[in-house]
Amino acid sequence: MPKSRTRKKADFTPPPEKKATQIDLRGGGGRRWVAPLMLAMFGIGLAWIVVFYVTDTTLPVESLGDWNIVVGFGFIATGFVVSTQWK
Repeated sequence: MPKSRTRKKADFTPPPEKKATQIDLRGGGGRRWVAPLMLAMFGIGLAWIVVFYVTDTTLPVESLGDWNIVVGFGFIATGFVVSTQWK
């Protein structure tokens, strides 16, 4: 009976090592102004509305009347718009 051929396996060679890439988590530093401005807008809007109610509608601007609430909510809405720039 003829002898069967034996298969020769190639020697194991490990795949080349991949170098780890570093990720910059600081975000480039170009958006540092967003969080303080967003919080400032929220605070100004809230303060505007609270002052309007506490002073019995005479402050911050008496001539605006009830439109002072719209101005306060405008500041708050601006804070939300600014928050979309946060990364």
